[in-house]
Amino acid sequence: MTTNDEYALQVLQETGHLTTEQVASALSAKRRDGQTPLDWLVEQGTISEEDVLGTLAEQFGMPFASIDGDDLPAETTKLLDAETARKYSAVPIQDDGDSVMIAICDPGNYDAQDAIRYRLNGRNADFVVATSSDIKRLLEKFYPLTFDPNATDTGENLVSQRKEMAVDGGDDEGDAPVIRLVSLILMDACKMKASDIHLEPMEKHFRVRFRIDGALREMDEPPKRLQSAILSRVKLMANMDLSERRIPQDGRIQIKVGERELDLRVSTVPTNFGESIVMRILDKQNLALGLPQLGFLSDDQAKFERLIGLPDGVILVTGPTGSGKTTTLYACLGQINRPDKKLITVEDPVEYQMSGINQVQVNRAVGLDFSAALRSILRQAPNIVMIGEIRDHETAEIAMEAALTGHLVFSTLHTNDAPSAVTRLTDIGIKPFLVASALRAAMAQRLVRAICEKCRTEHIPTDRERKMLGTMAKDAATMKMYKGAGCPVCNQTGYKGRKGLFEIFTVDDTVQRMIFDKVPTTTLRARVREMGMRTLREDGMLKVASGMTTLEEVLRATMGDED
Repeated sequence: MTTNDEYALQVLQETGHLTTEQVASALSAKRRDGQTPLDWLVEQGTISEEDVLGTLAEQFGMPFASIDGDDLPAETTKLLDAETARKYSAVPIQDDGDSVMIAICDPGNYDAQDAIRYRLNGRNADFVVATSSDIKRLLEKFYPLTFDPNATDTGENLVSQRKEMAVDGGDDEGDAPVIRLVSLILMDACKMKASDIHLEPMEKHFRVRFRIDGALREMDEPPKRLQSAILSRVKLMANMDLSERRIPQDGRIQIKVGERELDLRVSTVPTNFGESIVMRILDKQNLALGLPQLGFLSDDQAKFERLIGLPDGVILVTGPTGSGKTTTLYACLGQINRPDKKLITVEDPVEYQMSGINQVQVNRAVGLDFSAALRSILRQAPNIVMIGEIRDHETAEIAMEAALTGHLVFSTLHTNDAPSAVTRLTDIGIKPFLVASALRAAMAQRLVRAICEKCRTEHIPTDRERKMLGTMAKDAATMKMYKGAGCPVCNQTGYKGRKGLFEIFTVDDTVQRMIFDKVPTTTLRARVREMGMRTLREDGMLKVASGMTTLEEVLRATMGDED
């Protein structure tokens, strides 16, 4: 009758509808195949289906109603396709324009409720509980079996995706509602190409948000009463200590959605109203991009390809956390990975396993940090070395010395712009002559949302946008701009995917002398701009003109840049 008869029996016993003896009799009775203890009690006349569903509806905060369906408009029932209606025993009974009221007979089936919301194409859904006989009568009247279930192929895809969802580490409780609800959240995040899942306990509600193309978006909230169970399920999957709620914890979840393997990095932090959990999704398909997919303009791509083809030196990718540095490094490795070259990486963690490359996982628990690993792998005689991140003096010094002894070294650094990489290296103790001799280039980058190709339309700049362009306003009158109108492909946002903005700082003889002379970063930056370096904002403006992104996105990502 319900997705969780054990819970229903407990509620009915606590509310006085059933006695302990009646529950025990149902559990021990000889029942037909597929018949649950609760079904048996209803069949025996011990309790009516109306009492069962009325009590459960109250527990789940839903109204209970008797529905005859004689005056139900056919247009309302067409809001839900036959396949979904029959699969989840659900019928739309009212449409007030803002939301659709759906009759269901299992108030605890969150899988059904979420699937129905998706099928309503973004419409709000309110649920009312009805008896199975009422639902069956409505299904027979409005969704006869002669209805073609293939008429709406998105519904078919949704059902198949539900079947294909498999979470590693499953157990015998795989049918429990909370476990299936967590699985559904993970699957939906994957389907919507989210990079992060945020589970945030609030005072009176439990918020779920996905970060999609860099922007957080609120999703349907699970009931507050399930907060503890959901958080515990995620912690269990991430091999965390379930009893510890006072200190932050970190863990990892590996799941498989269809044929896609995802790696989730899980972080918990105690807050006033419970543990806040963030799951960062590392999709291996997203890491296997080539240079053309990153968003380079043709001249920058040619310049960068020349740099990564050098025989030695250090090439740094800089930017804040979440700016796509790791993806760029993997794209570089994929470009230069050839049988005649030996490539070794030191990473924390190894986010994507690449064929033909020796990858080393940092393990600080046994003393294998970046510097220790780097010292060891240089004895392996590699041609190319990739270091996940330069964090300290020792790692930086080994990287510089490796470059001077004939190795090509890639790494990342946290700086706001490309020329600041020089200052950052000297600040952590690298001598200027070593930086000048070893550094070949530094590339700063940011990510901006790309305009959806399906709904891209030409846009005439407003006066406000011309004003926002500042010194470039003289070009706004002739510049073609584009925006996304919003469509189902981009979830009505106008954006789909992200592209990079790049600032490539190359080191030539003039720049080497400036680094050796310890000139200020502002002077160095001004000089390389005179030599032709395009700033992040200038790169962004060209991408606005090319229709790749919008002015708002570029200004947001380059807020601190010079005009």
